[in-house]
Amino acid sequence: METLKIALMVVIAITSVLTVLLVLLNRGKGGGLSDMFGGGMTTSLNSSGMASKNLIRLTVTVILLWAFAIIGYALVLRFETVAVI
Repeated sequence: METLKIALMVVIAITSVLTVLLVLLNRGKGGGLSDMFGGGMTTSLNSSGMASKNLIRLTVTVILLWAFAIIGYALVLRFETVAVI
């Protein structure tokens, strides 16, 4: 049970950092960090639109993984057996 808790904590920490970075990379109304890395540049065949859609999909996937890890960790804590002394 301790291994599962540690694994979920690691997943939560990594996905938290990734979520912050991916949200910053997403282009909002006022621009974003994606402009610095060429995400805002328009090239032939609308490739920047596809890159933006893929970035949004990746962000949603990481956020869902983060949410499931939080729920899993809460369930592990809730149903953890308590040793009676």
